[in-house]
Amino acid sequence: MRVYITLLGRSVWALLNCYYAVLKEKGYVPDVIYVIGEDLFGESMQKAVKGLEILSEGFGITPAIEEIVVREARFVEAGTRISSLIRGLRESGCSIAIDITPARKALVAAALLSLSRIRVDHVFYLAIREIKGMNLPYEMIPKQMQSLKDFEEEVRRKEGALAGGNH
Repeated sequence: MRVYITLLGRSVWALLNCYYAVLKEKGYVPDVIYVIGEDLFGESMQKAVKGLEILSEGFGITPAIEEIVVREARFVEAGTRISSLIRGLRESGCSIAIDITPARKALVAAALLSLSRIRVDHVFYLAIREIKGMNLPYEMIPKQMQSLKDFEEEVRRKEGALAGGNH
């Protein structure tokens, strides 16, 4: 089973655009999506879920979508919830991708620190050169202004190059 975890922050567009890019450019099609967000962004959660449903439908898929709400700026609590989720998914044999693009720093740090003990398959980040005026759908942002990164893939590629003697 393929799982996509996305961390909700201030911008629903950031969340939706990275998901779109992952579907279109990486072909990572999830069976389940977990949206993890701080209680501060409660109103945005429903918009994010609806947007994920619309995008998924556009790609002909219907993943289950689960919402997880953590308290604002509770770094340890968020890290514990995320690591527990990922550990359980990994033990079930799931392929796991996590999107850190839309979240605030504390939630991203909590997620990444939890990953130091449990490896995931992908860590996606949609880099946008300039954020002013970028609350637009993915296809409306000029391609030269954005780049989808997979940090986990880049690390594996670098480790492979080092192991092969290509310094």
